[in-house]
Amino acid sequence: MSHVSSHSPHGQSPLRTVQVLGGGSAGSSAHVRSLTSGLVARGVRVTVCAPAEADHAYGFTGVGAQHVPVPRSSDPASVAALRTACADADLVHAHGLHAALRAALALSGRRVPLVVTWHTRSHAEGARAHLLRLLERRVAKAAAVVLGTSSDLVDRARRRGARDARLAAVAFPAPRTPVEHGDPDRLRHKARAELGAIDRPLLMAVGSLDRHRGYDTLLDAARAWRHLDPAPLLVIAGEGPLRAVLQRRIEDEGLPVRLIGRRDDITELLAAAEIALLPSSWESRSVLAQEALHARVPLVATAVGGVPELVGDAAELVPYGDAEALAEAVVRLLGDPARREVLQEKGVRQAATWPTEDETVAQVLSVYDELTQHRPLG
Repeated sequence: MSHVSSHSPHGQSPLRTVQVLGGGSAGSSAHVRSLTSGLVARGVRVTVCAPAEADHAYGFTGVGAQHVPVPRSSDPASVAALRTACADADLVHAHGLHAALRAALALSGRRVPLVVTWHTRSHAEGARAHLLRLLERRVAKAAAVVLGTSSDLVDRARRRGARDARLAAVAFPAPRTPVEHGDPDRLRHKARAELGAIDRPLLMAVGSLDRHRGYDTLLDAARAWRHLDPAPLLVIAGEGPLRAVLQRRIEDEGLPVRLIGRRDDITELLAAAEIALLPSSWESRSVLAQEALHARVPLVATAVGGVPELVGDAAELVPYGDAEALAEAVVRLLGDPARREVLQEKGVRQAATWPTEDETVAQVLSVYDELTQHRPLG
């Protein structure tokens, strides 16, 4: 890596960066916290512009950043607050499309490099899909460098006119909650008892109850594994607009499925499951997939977006929207403890290939360095 100007060579003042976070998914918020911690440790000044609740949840100030509360809306007040926060920045790094658009507006007319990390892809149809394309194009062209968290996001950024798009190194996010220490078997038993899966296999899916998550297909598959004895219990953690529709289907069809809403003990619940399920229509670096492999929980996932690249041969991959393939993969795995064990071992090996927090920070710093090497002396 080239010299890092944040170490203030030749009398330069420390590098001043602003990290801009919108609503922030669990993945992007954890990434910004990890990045902030690493940058501060290397002498970089970091201001995080994010909604107040994001700082409460992720503690940016706790790792040495200054936090400026900026609401996630694109109203003029929010852009003005960002403009003020970025007034003396050497570089601005926005996470997500909406945060990037606001950062581009706040920086208009100023020659401050903008780095954008695309963490995920937005889903839209009809007129909104057209608006989304315009937004993606605007952001791709405004950024000096776009970092995409999966190869297909890098390709997408290039198609939208990015001058420089690269694959981002993104470290596995630390568990969403401190894991309870204690006897793992006892904790597992406790979680299974609470969910009602003492004498039956437990299957777990996590994610907002939205259309692109593939829960319709998952419920179709649950119909097919009802005949197993004992019938596995599928638990879905997450909240969203489809809750009522899904709940009605579960009741009408008598499906062995429970919606348990938003939870802050996902790590413990996942560790208690036989199989983790990811039926989405698209994912980049799915937090659930990473947590499952890390926790040695066999994963059945759709072969979409960045999933195959992320999990390698350490998961059972099925086509999106194919309930039969999904059900078959689950039934086969439940009946084959040896295959589950193979996936557990492969999962641990695959997780060891993911970038570390240090590698993530080093990559971002080298990008910052490229873009700010002609800074004036302090």
